[in-house]
Amino acid sequence: MQGLSHGVIRLDSEEKLSVLTLQDVGGVMPGAVMCVVRPEGFPQLCRTDEIGELCVSSVATGTGYYGLTGMTKNTFEVFPVGEEGEPLGERGFVRTGLLGFLGPGGRAFVAGKMEGLMVVGARRHNADDLVATALAVEPMKFVYRGRIAVFSITVLHDERVVVVAEQRPDSTEEDSFQWMSRVLQAIDGIHQVGVYCLALVPSNTLPKTPLGGLHLSETKQLFLEGRLHPCNVLMCPHTCVTNLPKPRQKQPEVGPASVMVGNLVSGKRIAQASGRDPGNLEDQDQFLFLSDVLQWRSQTTPDHVLYSLLNSRGAVSSSLTCLQLHKRAEKISAMLGERGQRLEGDHIALVYPPGIDLIAAFYGCLYAGCVPVTVRPPHPQNISTTLPTVKMIVEVSRSVCVMTTQLISKLLRSKEAAAAVEVRSWPPVLETDDLPKKKPSLLFKPSNPESLAYLDFSVSTTGMLAGVKMSHASTSAFCRSIKLQCELYPSREVAVCLDPYCGLGFVLWCLSSVYSGHQSILIPPAELELNPGVWLLAVSQLRVRDSFCSYSVMELCTRSLGQQTDGLKAKGLDLSRVRTCVVVAEERPRTALSQSFSKLFRDLGLHARAVSTSFGCRVNLAICLQPHRLGKLADQGTSGPDPTTVYVDMRALRHDRVRLVERGSPHSLPLMESGKILPGVRIIIANPETKGPMGESHLGEVWVTSAHNASGYFTAYGEEGLQADHFTSRLSFGDTQTVWARTGYLGFLRRTELTDANGERHDALYVVGALDEAMELRGMRYHPIDIETSVIRTHKSITECAVFTWTNLLVVVVELEGSEQEALDLVPLVTNVVLEEHYLVVGVVVVVDIGVIPINSRGEKQRMHLRDGFLADQLDPIYVAYNM
Repeated sequence: MQGLSHGVIRLDSEEKLSVLTLQDVGGVMPGAVMCVVRPEGFPQLCRTDEIGELCVSSVATGTGYYGLTGMTKNTFEVFPVGEEGEPLGERGFVRTGLLGFLGPGGRAFVAGKMEGLMVVGARRHNADDLVATALAVEPMKFVYRGRIAVFSITVLHDERVVVVAEQRPDSTEEDSFQWMSRVLQAIDGIHQVGVYCLALVPSNTLPKTPLGGLHLSETKQLFLEGRLHPCNVLMCPHTCVTNLPKPRQKQPEVGPASVMVGNLVSGKRIAQASGRDPGNLEDQDQFLFLSDVLQWRSQTTPDHVLYSLLNSRGAVSSSLTCLQLHKRAEKISAMLGERGQRLEGDHIALVYPPGIDLIAAFYGCLYAGCVPVTVRPPHPQNISTTLPTVKMIVEVSRSVCVMTTQLISKLLRSKEAAAAVEVRSWPPVLETDDLPKKKPSLLFKPSNPESLAYLDFSVSTTGMLAGVKMSHASTSAFCRSIKLQCELYPSREVAVCLDPYCGLGFVLWCLSSVYSGHQSILIPPAELELNPGVWLLAVSQLRVRDSFCSYSVMELCTRSLGQQTDGLKAKGLDLSRVRTCVVVAEERPRTALSQSFSKLFRDLGLHARAVSTSFGCRVNLAICLQPHRLGKLADQGTSGPDPTTVYVDMRALRHDRVRLVERGSPHSLPLMESGKILPGVRIIIANPETKGPMGESHLGEVWVTSAHNASGYFTAYGEEGLQADHFTSRLSFGDTQTVWARTGYLGFLRRTELTDANGERHDALYVVGALDEAMELRGMRYHPIDIETSVIRTHKSITECAVFTWTNLLVVVVELEGSEQEALDLVPLVTNVVLEEHYLVVGVVVVVDIGVIPINSRGEKQRMHLRDGFLADQLDPIYVAYNM
């Protein structure tokens, strides 16, 4: 058999397992001529000790296929040639489709069929031989009626052997795994070929031919389409796939000085960019403290409405004017002084649902000189998982009291809460439903702009709880920057559909209106679950021109309203007035989701360029924010592609290089610009290892400096030292004076053809992904989202996917929508696509129910939580496949 796999015949006299016994099928018929030609390529005659396809020339054969001239020519009109290229004769030969050779005395030997020929790693194997080997393992005990199909599929430039067998109805799980491991060993031992995938299906389920045999091509088709529905699968990519590209060897880093000189020599700019100059101060810009701005507004425009909160029906459930907000804040401040006996600088946890109470409590804290910490309240249906996070933030932020509503206060002391956390150790809880009538004697007057205004806590996608300190000066500079970028004035209205607990979402919900004076229409994202259309209907009815949302809101609208656009049009939904719809995010922009949202609501008047994105992180809550001005964009023609998307080569990206390619080229990845850099913000791209500046269009870490950078991490565990350089980094070469904050995100800058308002060429920032989320595999840097995107595309039943590494294995978790029968179909498909597109071998495939992959309020996957759940065996999966 070893000889046969190389296409030559070697006689062997011993009785060994690796020896094939063949019997001749007789001599050549009278008047006929028989020859053996090479199985692939040009029909050249084989030598006497080579195996090939048998061809016959005789007057007694058929002359062609009816109506199929091409196939006729290939099969019935073959003219074999000798070694020198001389033809064998005038007569054409007919291909028999049989593999064999001619023995002594003109006898013909048949070794197999052409259609069963598989070329794996330049060696030929015959499907019939592999079937015989598999059947010889405990013959007939396990395989139902000997029904086995063996075929090859092409994965990563080579053919891979797939064995599909029907198992007997009475066989157990243990039987099947024993049989599978024995078959693997037998095929490897006798044929020296690895089996890529072994699948077992229930009896009588494989497609049959009219004569009752197995229909091979149909079985293969079902396997490739993920419709085979096996009951057991064993994949062996680790042992089979030997042609992976070599792992990348890390070269010694080039020093930062050499990089800089290299850029100068090649004429490349250093990758740095800045937003426009913040310019002159206006009335409210002279105030260094938000509490002063609110008091000024309550005196100059007392009846101007700052906030309107909408419910799920789209009606205004409550609103606040400048004076009402000021008065409520005063009462809360008085209450803190009286009942809470709070002192200046104390930290107060605000545990409120998204709404007006949260805003009033925030300014109440500022009026009392306390430091507010906004905390998402526990979910009443899911206390056991959400309450510990609340408790942790309250403890880590060193809050001396908790302010909340009566409802939540009851929840914090309930039986369910006692089961989840230690209830007795809560700090005092103040309920703000009934406020005292009297005003505080004196409002706190802050004096130092660098003192702490509030703490911003957020759980990162890697599961780290990180709180950052925001000073009064940073907070005012932040609000001013947003005001200039979005052109916010008291006459404007802005719809905000975001969670108001951290980052830019909190600033837009609580701070921006007080600073700029515009009216904020607040729509809690939870209301969209009751009525997905509420946000867009509100935007349409109230004729709002600017709106902010999150990716989870966008996804909910796309998924739930996709079929209802006609109905919404009939209701009068009109989005043609929307100038900007900005997605607030701390990740790489989701190009596909933004595009499908734009396309879906284009019929309702949404301008293609209205949808844009923003980018912020822990060290700077908003670096970019892109309000497209449709008026200014009109002259570039609306039909062209959006100028802010580029396509990069995904393979170069793994080596930390940026190579721009054309749209649609293989391995191309669309990257959307992360928004326009805010006024007063400067960014530079630096090498995360050497801290040297990078050239334009080079991948590196995004560093930022601005008046609204956070002033540092706030942790109770004394870990400030570990990340001190996140906020106070300096370049190792070039401009070594400026103090930068490291964002922890990889990205690159590229100068575009567009010009800014001041006539300068526009610099676009492209964010690729977080450094601490990236996976180092085979010496290359992979971003989980790229692998996940490939996996989601492979089968219609995969709704969501998350990947992480465990020891050195890549673990892929997929959510299955559909019957559990399909679960095992996904294992080979997932393994194939990751091999083909990313050159990685998947170690474990976990198939779970919908909703198992945890997602935070910003719509980001919590991959580390998922990893912890997987390691603690808490995922309750439908199926787990460990690839060998």
